[in-house]
Amino acid sequence: MTTRPYVSSVRAKAAAQKRERLLAEAARLLREKENIAGFSLEAVAKASGVTRLTVYNQFGSRRGLLEAVFDERARQGGLARIMPAMALADPLAALDRIVEIFCDFWDGDPSIGVLHAAVALDAEFGQAVAERNERRRGLVDALLIRLAPHLAGDAPERRGTIDLIFALTSYAMFKMMRAGRSKEDACSLLQAACRSAVDRLTTR
Repeated sequence: MTTRPYVSSVRAKAAAQKRERLLAEAARLLREKENIAGFSLEAVAKASGVTRLTVYNQFGSRRGLLEAVFDERARQGGLARIMPAMALADPLAALDRIVEIFCDFWDGDPSIGVLHAAVALDAEFGQAVAERNERRRGLVDALLIRLAPHLAGDAPERRGTIDLIFALTSYAMFKMMRAGRSKEDACSLLQAACRSAVDRLTTR
């Protein structure tokens, strides 16, 4: 009886390690294929040297696996830095930091691009990614409450600025600005654009 907690913790650790290996292999396949054609539970199982049932028991479906890969990329990509950034006393400095964090994330792993491309091919997965991206809109909303407290939440100018900054911090916008530029230069341009959007709002 006294060994049960130990056995349970060992099994939990082993299960977590197995999940991490599967996610790492799935991300590797996405990077190498550069698209999701042929990406499946079977493909990940074969590459990982396990059965399809093993992968199914962990993720349930291809959508579940893709979502888990996206979330793991977010964890490893430093999105945990968001909360300290939001706590900065200067909301403009917080905005700059948020843009920088997302630039780092979008640029950090090629599998992120493949996952975003998969949105057009898988409606269910697209909805899951959209829900995750909406969290970024919430960050912008929270910053504008601090930057422009004089505007009501439903003010057209405020809604428009939220939409604009949301677009400026998206993967698609970063990819476009990154072409022919360093990550740092692309990030500086996006930070300047976000600040310009805020300036137009706060000077009204």
